[in-house]
Parts: sequence; C-alpha cells; structure tokens
Amino acid sequence: MSSKDKLKHTHQLLQLERQADLEQYRQKVLMRSLHQRTKEGVTWYPVRLLRDYIGTGERVMIEIEKTNNLDQPHSFQSGKVVSLFTNVSGKPEKQHVNGVINYVRENMMTITLNGDDVPDWIEDGSLGVDVMFDEMTYREMDYALKKVMEAEDNRLAELREILLGDYKFQIKDFKSSAIFNLKSEINYLNESQQEAVKKVVEAPDVAFIHGPPGTGKTTTIVEAIKLTIREEKQVLVSAPSNAAVDLLVEKLSAQGLNTLRIGHPARVTEQSLSKTLDVKISEHNHFGELRALRRKMEQMRHQAGQYKRNFGHHEREQRRLLRDEAKLLKADADTLEFYIINDLLNHAEAICCTLVGSSHPVLKGRKFKTVFIDEAGQALEPACWIPLLKSNRVIFAGDHCQLPPTIKSREAANQGLAKTLFEKGIEKFPVLASMLKVQYRMHESIMEFPSHYFYNDELIAHESVKHELLRSHEQPIEFIDTAGCGYSEKQDPETLSRFNQEEAEMLIRQVEKLVESVGTSTWLDEKITLGIITPYSAQVDRLQHLAENSEILEPLHRLISINTVDAFQGQERDVIAISFVRSNEKSEVGFLADIRRTNVAITRARKKLVMIGDSATLAGHPFYAELVEFLQQNGFYKSAYSL
Repeated sequence: MSSKDKLKHTHQLLQLERQADLEQYRQKVLMRSLHQRTKEGVTWYPVRLLRDYIGTGERVMIEIEKTNNLDQPHSFQSGKVVSLFTNVSGKPEKQHVNGVINYVRENMMTITLNGDDVPDWIEDGSLGVDVMFDEMTYREMDYALKKVMEAEDNRLAELREILLGDYKFQIKDFKSSAIFNLKSEINYLNESQQEAVKKVVEAPDVAFIHGPPGTGKTTTIVEAIKLTIREEKQVLVSAPSNAAVDLLVEKLSAQGLNTLRIGHPARVTEQSLSKTLDVKISEHNHFGELRALRRKMEQMRHQAGQYKRNFGHHEREQRRLLRDEAKLLKADADTLEFYIINDLLNHAEAICCTLVGSSHPVLKGRKFKTVFIDEAGQALEPACWIPLLKSNRVIFAGDHCQLPPTIKSREAANQGLAKTLFEKGIEKFPVLASMLKVQYRMHESIMEFPSHYFYNDELIAHESVKHELLRSHEQPIEFIDTAGCGYSEKQDPETLSRFNQEEAEMLIRQVEKLVESVGTSTWLDEKITLGIITPYSAQVDRLQHLAENSEILEPLHRLISINTVDAFQGQERDVIAISFVRSNEKSEVGFLADIRRTNVAITRARKKLVMIGDSATLAGHPFYAELVEFLQQNGFYKSAYSL
C-alpha cells in the first residue's frame, strides 16, 4: 500500500471510531430520559447554583452542587465538555449553555462557561448538567488526515513518505552534533539516556525514545527539549492527554525554560495554570490598557441597551453612536490582544499543548522546526498528524508495551487503528529508536518478568532500587492462586463489567495482614503508599466498599488508591495489589488478553507486589501461563488453600 492508501484506510477507521463513539453517546445520553441519564451518571439533575464569578482569563465560571443521588457513580471529570440546562420550560434544548469542567469534587462541580455572561434563565431553577459528545476532536483529526493525504512537494509530504512510505533511512543522514560538547552537557544521564538524547539532537527527520516503566523517559525528553531549544530557539511540545502535557510544563519550567501552555484553563492543573496563555495575558505589561478598553466597551454597550423601544430620532441616533463606539473599542481591544498573544508566543521557548490543542487558533500559521510528542504509545495516529502539520521534524517518546490508545470501535481497533504512528515508526526504523534500559523504580524481582516478556531481558535495576523491600523479611512478590476455591466471576447487569466478590474479599484480607505485619504507626510514619488495581470498574466499586469498611485500612485511607489500570498509568506506589477477577470454566480472560495492561499494573510497584487470580482460568492465555510458571519457579506462588 502507498502512504496515501494507508492514510485513506486510517481515515475510514476513524469514521468507524467516530460512529461507535457517537452511538455510545446516543445510547447513554440522547436516547435516555432525564431519570435514566441521571441514573447512568451522564447527567447531574437537579443541581443548585452555589455562585458565579469571573475566573482565570476573565472567563465566566459557575460552581454547582448536586442535591440528590449523592453516591451515584458518574462520567464527569476535569476537561470534559458539558451542557448546563434548565428543565423549567420542558424544552431544555432551547435553554442551555455549553462549558468545560474545571474540577469535580464529590457532589460539587466547577464549570467554565462558553460566552461572556451567565444566562438569565440560570435563576429559574431546575438546573442540570449533561456530558457532551466531543465532536471537535474528530473534526481536527479528520482535517489533519486530509491535509497529509493532499500534501505534495513540501515538507509534510516528505514526513508522510518517511513515516508511512517507501523511504529508506541511511545512517549518513544524521546531522553532526559538533555544535556543542554533548558529553559534558548530559553526563548526569545514564548511558542509554545519553544515547537517546544524542539521537534526538542528530536526527534530521524523526527519532524515537522508547521508555519502559521507571526508566526516566520524562527526564530524558526534557533534556532533549532543552538542547533542541538551544539550537532552534523554540519547540512545540505535545502529548495526547492534558495530564501528560502538564507534567512536561512543570518539568520544563523547573529547568528555567520560558514555557507557554496552550489550552483551556479548565483542563490544566493548578501547578501549570500560571503558564497558560490566559494567565500570561493577564500579567502582560499592556494588559491594564486592554482591560480599560474592554471596560469602556462594556459601558458603551450597556448605555446603548438602556434605550427603550419607544424613543425618537435623537435617542435612536445616540444608541447608534454608542454602538459604533463600542465596535471601535472592540476592534482596538482585539488588535491589542493580538499583539499581546503574539508577543508571548514569540518569546516562548517551549509551547506546550495536547495533540488536538495544537490546532488552537493562536497557533494558526506558525511553523516549528521540531515537535516532541510524548506518551506517543497512547496517541491515535490521526491525532499525531495535527501537530505534524506545523513541524519539519518529529521526536516521539513513549512505550508501545504499555497502555494503548483508548478505542471505542472494536472493528476499527482490529483493522489497525490501535497501532500507533510510534509503533509503526519503531518497527520501520529500529536504528532511529533508543530504548532506555536502567529503571529506577522497582525491586529487580518485580522487574524481571516484564523485562523478559516485553523488553528482551534488557532492563537493568539501578542499585538504588535493586534490593529495596518493604521489610527485610518480606518477599517482593506474592501470587495467591484461587483455582479450585469456587470464586467465580459475575457480571454487573447494568454496566456489563465483571467482578469477583470473594476475590475482592481475599485481596483486602491480604492487604490487612500486610499492614498488621508492618504496623499501622510504621506505615503512617513512613508514608507507605498502596495501590489496589483491577482491570474492571465493577471490581473497583467492590474493593472500595470493602476498604472503606475495614477498621485496619481506615487510618491509612490517604495513602491508599483503588482504581482501574488506566488510572495508574505513569504512577507508582510502594505496594501494588492486583485483582485479576476472571474465574470461569471456559478459561476466558476477555479484557485481560490485552497483556500491556497487565504490564502497566505489575510495573507500578516499587517494593512489594501482591497478585490474586485463578491460575486455571488465567493460564488459558500463554502470557499468564508463563507468568504463573515464573512465579512458581521463584517461590512467589501460594495457593489460597494454604492461607
């Protein structure tokens, strides 16, 4: 297939994904009654307005509170687009306003509204909030793919052929890095990190940093960005998620780089807020002048609006003059704001945004010599092309052996949408990829199996973590086998998610024993962190309920996190406990067949890993059969009967 044919196929898969996503949204939101939507957790209703105020970047914000269904699980989270509506008229579609969630805490939510004012009907009561379908993301991916397909005789066409076409890379194509003494600059990095940075600096078109768990990928990419800025003055830094972008903003700022965060303030962490365009505009030397112009413009508009319908020629003329004056003031304010934004963009060294965020209007027409794409192993290919439209060179960083992109359409995933540009590139150009090999997170025994299965036995545990145990007598790993115990999985009839009540109870008992053996006061004094991971959301609910009702775990609740694998990506804990859930006569592992998720779960642990599962079911899959064999050979295996 030619590169254009490949892109055409990807474009078709993207349409399948959009249809599947929209259908899920229709089933959950559009096709349901208000009562059903509330029960499903895609609507909060009724809600009470606590306050409205002007927030970051002079944006209108509201704080609302849910007044019933207080313990109902829901789909709301920071950064999601929502619609605030009133149900008074019975026609909420005519009285609604969209916005973006800043944060959700228990039964309270803060939303940044789209628009310049709070709607009049907000005082009428009967308010609710719906989750919205994210059409904009698909629109931008669609546009980017079409642009790449159309590209001829330009740099974008060259990058398309390099990444997807018949381009053959030659080692002589590397640039010389003689412009500075790299060795002395990066001698604090380990050998594989130094090699990765050198490759990034020298690569003329594309390079890949492959960062397995705990190997210092962020440290390496930050150093590579620093050195690239020294040569190019400015780079574009991107990632699929806001969390990944904010981490880079934090690290780059700590290095003293002038970092500018592009994106909606509601989607940004508190630490990164000061780097956002909105905040930097408000701190600019000319902002006082801009605010004065806007204030005067609003006064003119207000005066013009005070005239009643029944008035004469003189009053009509006055209103026209006031409106014309307001328009002139708005034009002046827009010009000044344009100047401020461009001043900030021109002086920024690292411009940071999500992949989709790189299509932001303020970046229109801007070109970058290099774009860095972090967490590229989780990025859909169409999304990666959005920042590539603006760039001459691309550096990918990630790990295709960890979590894949989230895809709603199984058909699209099976036909290739799940394979990222990062993975395709590493397969095509292994010479351009550098794998980081020294990991600084986990005990060597916890590292051993993932290193063997996913990373060709190339990972090395750094001396600082190699022998680190929770306690000197503690084993680093325990696998508790529930085979033959009759701990059968069940399915939640509403969510269709799997759970295993007996296995959840067993896991909490084992965690309680571990806490008792260490001692609660020691656990608290040393701030030992514990993560409880399971692939299924229904099992998360059961584990949370059991942990909340445990007298032993109650004092440690701030040190304990319980969630799905996806929520733990990029994180680590002193102790990790995993509940595999699946236990059935057919040896079906379902969702667990994506072994990259299990790789992520295992490699979150620093000093202690506890796993509970049914080997009779799990061993039906070759990965788990090999894992169980490894555990048995190393003395990490226990039968639930022996406990």
